Amino acid sequence: MRSFVIALLCAATLQMAAQTPVSIKVDLSKPEGPYTPIYRWFGYDEANYTTMPHGRQLLGELHDLSPVPVYIRAHHLLTSGNGVPELKWSSTNVFSLDANGKPVYNFKILDGIFDAYKAAGVRPYVELGFMPRDLAVNPDPYQVHYPHDTISGGSQNPPKDYAMWGELVRKVTEHLVARYGRNEVLQWYFEVWNEPDIPYWHSTPENYYKLYDYAAAGVRKALPGARVGGPASTGPGSPRAAKFLEGFLNHVENGRSAATGGPVPLDFISFHAKGHPKVIGTYVQMGLSNELNDVDQGFAIIAKHPKLQHLPVIISEADPEGCAACSAKVNPANNYRNGTLYPVYTAAAIKNLFALKDRHHTNLIAMLSWSFEFENKDYFEGFRSLATNGIDKPVLNVFRMAGLMSGERVSTTSSGEIPLDAILKSGVRQSPDIDALATTSTRNAAVMLWNYHDDDLPAPGTQVQVVVSGIPANVHRVLLQHYRIDEHHSNAYTVWKAMGSPQQPTPEQYAKLKAAGQLQLLDSPRWLDVKDGNVMLETELPRQATSLLRLEW
Repeated sequence: MRSFVIALLCAATLQMAAQTPVSIKVDLSKPEGPYTPIYRWFGYDEANYTTMPHGRQLLGELHDLSPVPVYIRAHHLLTSGNGVPELKWSSTNVFSLDANGKPVYNFKILDGIFDAYKAAGVRPYVELGFMPRDLAVNPDPYQVHYPHDTISGGSQNPPKDYAMWGELVRKVTEHLVARYGRNEVLQWYFEVWNEPDIPYWHSTPENYYKLYDYAAAGVRKALPGARVGGPASTGPGSPRAAKFLEGFLNHVENGRSAATGGPVPLDFISFHAKGHPKVIGTYVQMGLSNELNDVDQGFAIIAKHPKLQHLPVIISEADPEGCAACSAKVNPANNYRNGTLYPVYTAAAIKNLFALKDRHHTNLIAMLSWSFEFENKDYFEGFRSLATNGIDKPVLNVFRMAGLMSGERVSTTSSGEIPLDAILKSGVRQSPDIDALATTSTRNAAVMLWNYHDDDLPAPGTQVQVVVSGIPANVHRVLLQHYRIDEHHSNAYTVWKAMGSPQQPTPEQYAKLKAAGQLQLLDSPRWLDVKDGNVMLETELPRQATSLLRLEW
């Protein structure tokens, strides 16, 4: 109790300090590197949600938020079963053995999933997993139901025949090429398994290397030039996970393929990064430093391999914590996922991931948000999701904001920023991080602003002055569109609570919630005068709020 009271007193002191105005300067004439669209990647455990009504709807919305193709990753694309999803489980039944031990392939469920991707205009990031029942060593029990340990069953076991596993991958790839076209599938990514350094893989690192080798050979045999990678291991901030990633890269650099005897192909490197929220007294405290340290350590490991450092890096799960299917009913800390804390955390993470990319000279192309939707669950139950029963949650709007940025990242400085090294060391536990990420392209610029703190406590807003310089000399006026995510904008959750938290909203209430879930302007668009290549504007930025200032000329 005493520590909780001290925390509240410290928070009150810091809240008063936070009222000091913050000055942010953006210089469009100082590029810092390309604005790679790392935000356009999403994923989920339950592949069968793809073909459900709200899943199809959300896929279309994800397509619409980005000017470049969105990629989708899902577990269980090769798992045996009847195609009925459960929490942390799905299946396609793509492979079985007949009475004579001969492979039988059934692509009906898998085709439904990939056809839905095609219909929505998104691209698959094909995760090759998990092990079909008839191919797994000691498969029973094959499925373990949530809330029990869902990765303790036979679907996580190694194959009893690695050559047959490689042939399964070859047949699946061959089928995808026949159905969707060679040129299309060459734009996809094939990732071998998921988190093989923990019990998602019931065998040794060396056997994962073998699994990878046979899978990569199968993909390449069906489609020469296909992009294959891995290992999709857990956060390298853990010594165990760091050792696994290092071992896999050593295998690629120095080993020989168990399948072909030749060099081990690798077209991209993937690993995961997770934060660590917890409840302290009555409030949630986020763990941004945990996620960023995972990335920092992962990039450092890759940098030790000069032959591989040029390869694209995909953080194929980049999230505030590790269990999307654990609702707020299971873990009260997860209620942060419904409101403004999730999107503002994501905004701060995006900038710092770019900073780590620049520091380590890695080729980061993706921070994949492991979030989608959960069908037939309560409204705002607290799953890590982008929408609930077809209602967009505030976090989806930060990705919409990111999709409105393009071109080159440019210099920003803020009197209220928390430096990267300070966040890596201690998180955002003292003053809030009031900072910006800015881009410029042809005849436009965009500035994302946030007022983030790990501790989700009430606090006054902060007056922020933004000066944008480096606007072309022949431009005398710019059009400002100011988008906002806060308690009153782009936020269906607060509207739902104001309705009395209905679990069966009326058609009128549902329509109001749908509208509230969209990205909204703070006020009407307006023209600003440019003086000597500069434009200045001021805004009140509430705690845990995110803004996007978009300028056009």
